[in-house]
Amino acid sequence: MHSADAYLFLMFRVFDPSGEEVVFQGALDPHTPVAQGWLRASHRWLDPARFRPYRPYHTHVEAQPLVPGEVFELDIEIWPTSIVIPAGYSYRLTVRGNDYEYNGPTTLSNMNNPMKGCGPFVHDEPLDRPPDVFGGETTLHFGGGLESHLLLSIIPRK
Repeated sequence: MHSADAYLFLMFRVFDPSGEEVVFQGALDPHTPVAQGWLRASHRWLDPARFRPYRPYHTHVEAQPLVPGEVFELDIEIWPTSIVIPAGYSYRLTVRGNDYEYNGPTTLSNMNNPMKGCGPFVHDEPLDRPPDVFGGETTLHFGGGLESHLLLSIIPRK
């Protein structure tokens, strides 16, 4: 069974030379990736007047369900960041169907939920993710005329 909708979560992550992930202090969470973004596929409609290659603008006016057998392009903004990655470090783009989760959550005294890398802002509300809409299979297509890309602004050291 194919899903009528899907969430896609993208995380831009940095790893040290030994392969350990480097995380950062976020606004609330002490273990956040460098940058992340997400999109509910049915909210993929873009406003052409406000769209920029570096910042897609989704109207969120109407839901457009996925149709089995059809391929849909999704423009997903990853929040801007400014970081220098040292020589020998690497970066990766991770694509998931749910929120980023850092191994080893931290609990803060003034928050009900453990901090797993997204702070308290997670996409796990059962009423917003009904199994009859999100419980099926979603296929990501790459290559063969369906190339994907990641837009990075790289400022070389002088």
